[in-house]
Amino acid sequence: MHPRPSRRSALRTGGLLTAGALLPQLPAGPAYAAAPYTGAWRPVPKILARIRPPDFPRRTFTITDYGAVGDGRTMNTEAFRAAIAACHRAGGGHVVVPEGRYLTGAIHLRGAVDLHVTAGATIAFSPDPRDFLPVVFTRWEGTECYNYSPFIYAYGERDVAVTGPGTLDGQARLGPWESWYRDSGPQGPDQSLLRRMGSTGVPVAERVFGDGHHLRPQLVQFYRCRNVLVSGLTIVDPPMWTVHPVLSANVTVRDVTVDSTLYNTDGCDPECCSDVLITGCRFNTNDDCVAVKSGRDEDGHRVAVPSRNIVVRDCLFSGRWGGMTVGSEMSGGVRDVFAENCEINPPDFPGRYPVKHALYVKASKKRGGCIDGVHIRNFTGRDVERDIAFVTMNYNGGEGGTLPVSVRNIHMDRMEIDGARAVLQLVGLETDHLRGVHLSRSTFTGVRNPDSVVCTDELAFRRVFVNGQEMPYR
Repeated sequence: MHPRPSRRSALRTGGLLTAGALLPQLPAGPAYAAAPYTGAWRPVPKILARIRPPDFPRRTFTITDYGAVGDGRTMNTEAFRAAIAACHRAGGGHVVVPEGRYLTGAIHLRGAVDLHVTAGATIAFSPDPRDFLPVVFTRWEGTECYNYSPFIYAYGERDVAVTGPGTLDGQARLGPWESWYRDSGPQGPDQSLLRRMGSTGVPVAERVFGDGHHLRPQLVQFYRCRNVLVSGLTIVDPPMWTVHPVLSANVTVRDVTVDSTLYNTDGCDPECCSDVLITGCRFNTNDDCVAVKSGRDEDGHRVAVPSRNIVVRDCLFSGRWGGMTVGSEMSGGVRDVFAENCEINPPDFPGRYPVKHALYVKASKKRGGCIDGVHIRNFTGRDVERDIAFVTMNYNGGEGGTLPVSVRNIHMDRMEIDGARAVLQLVGLETDHLRGVHLSRSTFTGVRNPDSVVCTDELAFRRVFVNGQEMPYR
């Protein structure tokens, strides 16, 4: 039985529930379905109708009632664990983090639990890697293994959430995480070892990293979960990828601000997931903003689960590489990705690094697999550092791979971007052509160089203007 809440905390959390502040409701799928989705976009209303954020009982469990102290120095790992366990045992509800700065190690969520971080509250994660042991089953750059726990982690749960106007602070600058990656740090040998294990079929139970190794954990990871919500948060300084749902379904990531400017810190990476909505988010990253993935090389083919039915809308992209990205871990396949109404390098949300590509699709014969159907429209923006769309089937020079790879049906519509090296860089292979790239009803200005197109079939332009000149219809 959990401790009896104080009158003050009961009034505080009760008031939040009464006001409906704990979990604002996402507009239901049918409201979106009224939009005029036609052609390749016809599946979107049905996808959105299936994506429903989880509901939680109106019970609250405030972490200070379990011994948590928000002074930024006291370790609160056990208080988080106790509050989450009590909430789960009671049938679910909201674990509330009140105002204050709460230092902690790994937080493992359970089913029917919403971890709600209130205004003025910060969950600050320990800079000591030992606070993220024991190891857990995870996926690291697309390969399954056992590693340090992601800072917030759930495995095999239903109805899980991290919500609220508060902050998740990875504090990665204070720990060794960045030094493991930067300047040929010690992560390299472990990274190579894990990739070899995945490619040669070493049993997953034998791929044990963690203590004594140097693979950085993700900040938030939901693994094999269903009915997932991440909402309202500001997330800063993760050690690696920021929000990473894996093999999960019915996932909503909404109104989240990511400030992740350390090395290799993607914003949101749905991997082998289906029915995902990423909406109203702001990404200032030192890597891809949103990257859809599905496993790496032979290990990705062993698991063989695609990412599909992914919708991204109304986001701001200020990351270092791709705004909307697919790959490079795409061996399980990716299909039916839709992104609309996003802005690249917005002046009112300047990032540390400019976006290099509004659309970045990465595949190779080492990865193998198929990408079929990436649709983006109504993107605006400025000052793209390189090509507006870079689609390559020769990522990292192919890495000596021999697997068949397919990329097809890349559609861009109603794009309006000022400033770029080129509009398109398309790289197919002599053995595996890139097929079906269509660009329509778009205007690009300040473009410095012509397109580069290699081994690409069925390239088509319709009402596309570059520096005031209409591209010839193909």
